[in-house]
Amino acid sequence: MTTTKPTLAEHLAARPGPDSADLAHVIGALAEAGREIARELARAALVGRLGTTGATNVQGEAVKKLDIWANDVVVRALTGTGLVCTMVSEEMEEPLHLDDQCPGAPYVVCFDPVDGSSNLDVNGVVGTIFGIRPRTGRTPGRQHVAADAVAAATAQVAAGYIAYGPSTLLALTTGQGADIFTLDPDRGAFIQSHASVRIPARGHTYSVNEANSPRWAPAMRQYLEYLRTSDAVTGRRYTARYVGSLVADVHRTLLEGGIYLYPADQAADGRSSGKLRLQYEAAPMAWLLEAAGGAASTGSERIMQIVPTTPHQRVPLMIGSPDDVKLAEEFLAGRR
Repeated sequence: MTTTKPTLAEHLAARPGPDSADLAHVIGALAEAGREIARELARAALVGRLGTTGATNVQGEAVKKLDIWANDVVVRALTGTGLVCTMVSEEMEEPLHLDDQCPGAPYVVCFDPVDGSSNLDVNGVVGTIFGIRPRTGRTPGRQHVAADAVAAATAQVAAGYIAYGPSTLLALTTGQGADIFTLDPDRGAFIQSHASVRIPARGHTYSVNEANSPRWAPAMRQYLEYLRTSDAVTGRRYTARYVGSLVADVHRTLLEGGIYLYPADQAADGRSSGKLRLQYEAAPMAWLLEAAGGAASTGSERIMQIVPTTPHQRVPLMIGSPDDVKLAEEFLAGRR
């Protein structure tokens, strides 16, 4: 007997809670934005959307044409719900506050419209990352914006990503496990393809840009050497897999286990700094993988416990199977 798999809309409609309809509307808008971005990616080379604009974003990175276009798509979709008060995006230097609709809009959305955009010109996998959380208060005007833009990751009520590859996938948590939905082009709907995803406790794959290793702490380089060294007694043998897109590398890690790493760079004065943005990269991914039984850390601190100080704060990231993340922390702490 064939069981009909639910659509994303049906899955969200079954979610309990007084805010379920509103949250489903916002997630549905992100899914619709994802469908539009997927369509444009399929023809980007034909309509002149590849390459850079010549500008740089707030992170000091070259802006791709599709970065700006996709940012506008997401902003337009979220604005259309009437439920989003403030947006924080990689492509916007300041949070976008929707003055007209904010008095009745309960949500703040942080997003990276095109993660891994350096892959665009070579037809590589890219994605959209998002985290949704409630407004911090109902104060009139813009007084609440600063607080809304730096709320802790634990405030999220939904988080996930859309991966644009051979198929378009939407991975989602609303705090009750993690599910994956695959876009059916014929129906124009996201259909649940992986229910209640659980990441393996330990994997056999690591994802990291090893070209950056001269800038890492010695303990991190020792950890990578440990992963590369086979051990016949324990069966340890890790394989390197690196796409260069957080969405693509984390998606594989979620399904197969292992660890994704973006370690901190260590400066000559001993200070270290991360690369990935907390609000719209690390925090949504952390909550999603924790919902699937995984872990996410800076190497010394749980990602979900960090309270950001700026909308675009950067952090190191170690995310994946819980045993793998724990082992990485042990190396960095000098316990291995």
